[in-house]
Amino acid sequence: MKQLPDTIRLTYIIAVILLITFVVFIVLIVVLYNKKQVFFIQQQKLKEAEYQNQLLQKELEKQKSIEQERERISHDMHDDLGAGISALKLQAEFLKQKAEDDDLQNDIDELLKTSEEMNLSMREMLWSLNSGNDTLGSFIDYAIQYADSFLKKTKIKLWSESVDVLSETPISTELRRNMFLCLKEAINNAYKHSLANTLKLSFSQVNNVFSMKISDDGSGIPEGHPEGNGLRNMKRRMQEQNGEYHILKNVPGTQILFRVTI
Repeated sequence: MKQLPDTIRLTYIIAVILLITFVVFIVLIVVLYNKKQVFFIQQQKLKEAEYQNQLLQKELEKQKSIEQERERISHDMHDDLGAGISALKLQAEFLKQKAEDDDLQNDIDELLKTSEEMNLSMREMLWSLNSGNDTLGSFIDYAIQYADSFLKKTKIKLWSESVDVLSETPISTELRRNMFLCLKEAINNAYKHSLANTLKLSFSQVNNVFSMKISDDGSGIPEGHPEGNGLRNMKRRMQEQNGEYHILKNVPGTQILFRVTI
């Protein structure tokens, strides 16, 4: 009878030891499994990072290749097309000196005008292709230069201002090109329709939001005037760049505002 309690006690102790051993075993299994899972996740993240790095490297190489091709086209256009236009203009000037017929001289004047327009268009394309111009500072400088060149043969005086613009802020080639075409259209409309004496270009930047405003002191857009192709094209270009286009109301003359996040 005395050995029975001892036997029960021993059995109890053995059962407790086995239970503790089982619990410890389970805990070890869980810890090892978690460590394996963590290691597996880390390996997956490492592989994903390596894959993303490879994609980025390929994209950078692709962009570099595109930029090199743009530079090559730019140089070829400058050397070949530019030289051809210059030669055409020179020949026309020689012909004009020799021509005695007034009609022939008028035709040569038209040829000279066309060659000058071609030369201007070529310079615009060269500017668009040059990736070194993909900054706000370059865009603003070229925009003012273009406006000054366009308006110097008219009675319209040009003013410009730039407020808080970080010149080295990068912009995409597509955005730069579309913003320039909007500015070009707005200036052309002001020349054709506004009867203005002055035109002002205003550029400003607030954090990553860039604004461009073209203002004139002309007759303004009549109330209810139908929207022409030029205005529709400007709106479409800004929508494609996720930007804003507004014709400001209740102001003298015409003010067109373009705003985009860069």
